[in-house]
Amino acid sequence: MIDAELLKGLPPAEAERVLALGKRLLLTAGAELFHLGDAAGSLYLVARGRVRLTLPMQVRHHEEDILVEECSSGQTVGWSALIPPHRFTLTAAVPLETEVIALGREALNAYFAAHPDTGYAVSVNLASVIGQRLQLFQAMWLREVQRMVELRCA
Repeated sequence: MIDAELLKGLPPAEAERVLALGKRLLLTAGAELFHLGDAAGSLYLVARGRVRLTLPMQVRHHEEDILVEECSSGQTVGWSALIPPHRFTLTAAVPLETEVIALGREALNAYFAAHPDTGYAVSVNLASVIGQRLQLFQAMWLREVQRMVELRCA
């Protein structure tokens, strides 16, 4: 069993039942797991390997993928599957062979409806994942604002 941040605090048997809802996917180096704006039907737990989360931006008249975060074993990507409007907010690709567990929104929601204590625990853990991502974006935004202010003052 992987030590997944999304399942933190659940008894091991319950964590296994949630993981059993998923499907293991093996991705080859360079594969894209999802793309910014795609419909988000599943969230993913990284079982092994790495997932690079990027944001495409226009840089000097061409599009470039800007690294936001790199996730490794136990981390959650694709949380948009559980948060309306269910569209991915970043692009996820793997730099090396990576295995993820895809947990479908419908299966999770049905399980959480039948097991509200588990749904609550996962929701609290998901809120923590989202909060960490927001902190990353805030730090990136503050660095950029500071750079712009310094350029204006120079």
